[in-house]
Amino acid sequence: MHLFDEFPFSSIDGFQCNLWRLKTDKATPKGPVLLIHGAGVKSNVFNAPNEKNLLDSLSEAGYDVWLENWRGSMLCKPNEWNLDIVAENDHPAAVQEICRRTGYAKIKAVIHCQGSTSFMISALKGLVPQVTTIVTNAVSLHPVVSGASRFKINFLLPVVKPITSYLNPHWGDVAPDFKSKAFRALVNLTHWENDTNVGKFVSFTYGVGHPALWELDNLTDTTKDWIRGEFGYVPMSFFDHIKKCIAAGVLVSADGKVNYAASKPQTSARFAFFAGKLNKCFSYDSQVNSYNYFNSYHPGYHKLYVYDTYSHLDVFMGKNAYTDIFPAMVKELND
Repeated sequence: MHLFDEFPFSSIDGFQCNLWRLKTDKATPKGPVLLIHGAGVKSNVFNAPNEKNLLDSLSEAGYDVWLENWRGSMLCKPNEWNLDIVAENDHPAAVQEICRRTGYAKIKAVIHCQGSTSFMISALKGLVPQVTTIVTNAVSLHPVVSGASRFKINFLLPVVKPITSYLNPHWGDVAPDFKSKAFRALVNLTHWENDTNVGKFVSFTYGVGHPALWELDNLTDTTKDWIRGEFGYVPMSFFDHIKKCIAAGVLVSADGKVNYAASKPQTSARFAFFAGKLNKCFSYDSQVNSYNYFNSYHPGYHKLYVYDTYSHLDVFMGKNAYTDIFPAMVKELND
């Protein structure tokens, strides 16, 4: 496990977020790389307690590793965010702050899940021109889910919204009131996999699977237990937005009026799309479709990697990801 220096920053609209910078005694000749987590977690999601994790790989490769806790982080003040708000305010400010603090005019990024979708909007709108190479995992421009997931978000979301304005997988361990206890009981009735109570609640919240975000065989028992402290608050406002995107098969604005793939991307960044074929949150077709979209504008420039035995977050947390996946990510950042 690694330690970090923390740097608070203000988003463009004034919301308070923070950056973590990996503490290291290694040289960083390749400059800054920014890691961006998904919804309802925090930057520590990249710091899995394996023998070696992504932070080790990036540091060993000579990168100055920065991690962004945007407003979807469980470390930030609870708020009603959507992808547009994050794309327009948090990511551009984070990139600018890293450039200011390091003196670098160009940086690279590794983005995951809703950190990836929101950052994709930033890139498509030309809001992060400093970022030259982007490694994206699980989903980016084209959210594709299973029929069961479509049913869940279309028909269960309207039932849940009047009850609560947010879900919190940590309720699997600590349910402080009747509402949270009721959700925990529902999770326990529908999830029997050999996972922790928080892990089961994660699957209930983010997909349709047992589990939805990882293959249990890819995780050590230590990592499964560590995950219990890595998930928190996620607002219904996010689910309202992603529901529209799923219906469209592509990222659209929160009001549904703008299709972000309808015009040429306002970015010259090179993308490397990563996906686990067993992902039960977003189908690997999500990344295939996004790769094909970018490849149509600049053939041969971008890359696609699909891993047969991986899912969603085990791409980063898997016990063998250090040898199976991270070398390809580092290679794409280096190229």
